[in-house]
Amino acid sequence: MPRRRRCACWPGSAARRDHGGVTRAALDVDEAVFDVVDRIPVGRVCTYGGVGRLVGVGPRRVARALSGGGGGAVPWHRVVRADGTVAEPVRVEQLARLAAEGVPIRGGRIDLAAVLWP
Repeated sequence: MPRRRRCACWPGSAARRDHGGVTRAALDVDEAVFDVVDRIPVGRVCTYGGVGRLVGVGPRRVARALSGGGGGAVPWHRVVRADGTVAEPVRVEQLARLAAEGVPIRGGRIDLAAVLWP
């Protein structure tokens, strides 16, 4: 999986870029979310809340980070809802990717007892 590239305006860089009014703190949270999601092993899943607890934010903030476009370079499909379901707009693709990794799916839900990480 390709590594995502950090913006040149990250701390320590002389470059500056407009992020459409997004603060550096928000970008730092996004990066922290991506780092945790990148660590989820193949064949395992984590909930939005689980990622949020590791980062120190709520599950909705995790979802926002992943849906903002930057999550495409990380295994976003390994993050699911607390009840084992997936988001409707990406349901077919997400379930197909998880099934290809050997994640058990029953009735459109992930068997969290078998594959929950960490």
